Amino acid sequence: MKVSKKNLPFIGLSSLVLLTSSFATAADMSNMDHSGMDMSGDMSGMDHSGMDMSGMDMSGMDMSGMDMSDMDHSGMDMSGDMSGMDHSGMDMSGMQGGQPPADARSPDYSNGVPYGQYGKPMMMGSMPLWGVSVDDLGYQFDEDQINFEATGWYGTDSNRIRLRTEGSAQTKDDKEIDSLSSLAYWKPLSIFWNGEAGVAYDTENDNAALMAGIVGTAPYFIETDARAYLYTDGQLRLDLGAEYEWRLDQHWVVIPEVGLTAFSKDDHDNGITKGFNEMETEVRLTYETFSRQLAPYVGVSYETALGKARGQRRQENESVDSSSLTAGVKFWF
Repeated sequence: MKVSKKNLPFIGLSSLVLLTSSFATAADMSNMDHSGMDMSGDMSGMDHSGMDMSGMDMSGMDMSGMDMSDMDHSGMDMSGDMSGMDHSGMDMSGMQGGQPPADARSPDYSNGVPYGQYGKPMMMGSMPLWGVSVDDLGYQFDEDQINFEATGWYGTDSNRIRLRTEGSAQTKDDKEIDSLSSLAYWKPLSIFWNGEAGVAYDTENDNAALMAGIVGTAPYFIETDARAYLYTDGQLRLDLGAEYEWRLDQHWVVIPEVGLTAFSKDDHDNGITKGFNEMETEVRLTYETFSRQLAPYVGVSYETALGKARGQRRQENESVDSSSLTAGVKFWF
């Protein structure tokens, strides 16, 4: 190809432009003022990998029309002040991130993949389970009686059916058994408290009742329960109990507990007076074995009548206060 002299100025000018643009990409633009620049054009093919923009003031730049979906910013230093930049019109649809589509994940997290021969998996808290807990099965030596308190349940962490019984059985004379049993629906009310509601039967006065209660952990890890029983004859009974576990080591535990019983009206046929009738206390020393599922214990118990019940028991030649050594076991499975 022959180059005429009249083309030389044009070739020289082109070379100068190319040379100038090459220097511009590597230049330091830290002191440049871009406040009046209009960058609304298409910059999708630009390569900014070598640009140093650390000192640039971009507070007045209008970038509302820029399409930056194909720009390469891998080598850019943008540590400068960009507080005044207007990005309201920038199209960044090609960049990573954004909101997923509504059908990105199925509600059961299967993503359309079948569960196979074993079916849909179930969370542990949703599996129905069962359990039995015997909190007290002991003998009172001075009273010659066996005390018992047991609970069985079936259900999940959110809903359960509970069968509970407590009372005493005499080992002498007529071997009378006094018990208060209930069948209730159990449900958590909060982190530390659970509610119960159901029906109950009291063998001591041979009467059925509706039952409602709350059971949980009070501050300082005090196990607390409160149950109300409304009998068919209109009598209202309230049972309150509290228990604390003082752990000496991994096996030895001291457990003090106290219980109160109150009634809404007098019932002389069954030895009941209005108000608080009785208080029962016991202190046990237990030794937990077999992963704490079995705990034999020894202890001492004390019972006393309260209020008008003390006078009524004296009239009937019954003891007002009593104490006894106890021994027994508690377990669960």
